[in-house]
Amino acid sequence: MKITKEEILHLANLSRLTLTDEEIENLNMEGIIEFANELGKLDINDVAPTNHILDINNAFREDVIKKSYDRDDILKNAPQKQRGCFLVPQIVE
Repeated sequence: MKITKEEILHLANLSRLTLTDEEIENLNMEGIIEFANELGKLDINDVAPTNHILDINNAFREDVIKKSYDRDDILKNAPQKQRGCFLVPQIVE
């Protein structure tokens, strides 16, 4: 299946990618599509569905209470502070 440059540019645009002419020329889209078609031919009826490679659920660390830094010591390094917190410029209008 031959993929045209226009089709590659369309796919790149949909993917929000910017490709140079050199990158487009170096793409092996036919090989990628052929590989995907080969994957589609595989018999996976005996393969259990997998949504993660590791069978781990909710692997949380233990809560450990430990000594932290003193707030006043940390705020000594702040260029600006207000009510015990760092004061930063507004970034959302």
